[in-house]
Amino acid sequence: MATKTVKKEKKVNTNNLNVTSYDVAGKSAGEISLSEVVFGQNWNADLVHQVVTSMMTDARKPYAHTKTRGEVRGGGKKPWQQKGTGRARHGSSRSPIWVGGGVSGGPRNDKNFDRKVNKKMKAKALYVILSKKFRDGEILFVNNLDVKDPKTASAVKVALNLSKVSGFERLLTKTANSALIAVPTLNDNVKRSFKN
Repeated sequence: MATKTVKKEKKVNTNNLNVTSYDVAGKSAGEISLSEVVFGQNWNADLVHQVVTSMMTDARKPYAHTKTRGEVRGGGKKPWQQKGTGRARHGSSRSPIWVGGGVSGGPRNDKNFDRKVNKKMKAKALYVILSKKFRDGEILFVNNLDVKDPKTASAVKVALNLSKVSGFERLLTKTANSALIAVPTLNDNVKRSFKN
């Protein structure tokens, strides 16, 4: 009699979290429910470190470049005969031990620093970071970031209104890295307004 094993699927907790959303005037605009799959993850420092370092190495553009003994100019003729001169044998005057020779083991701009990261790992790392930011009270949900005119003054007005929300008082006064704005669809007015 043959037995069949059934693999149990891993259950994902899909309980939703309710959070207050705001409008561009900085006033409460009701509640929205968030998925616990995205905003309910436990902190995983090893995963985040691996994904972030991989992304940073992928972004590297090496510029330093040295020439090897095969790339430098000259050195085609044997400097002197192999035997009989009393000097050490040499086959090229562009050897790395010669002045004007190539470089051995120097930096090359064709070095590949790419490191593969699985799609699921990238997604999980993003969920872990969003969960941590959400638990620390560093995410502000805006129901509709509508900017009519592509002007910096409009963006400053929106930031000023949102800085009235409790916990986000330094949104406008912080000198650097004050906010990362994520929108569901690309809006040219929002992009040009918040560019400065």
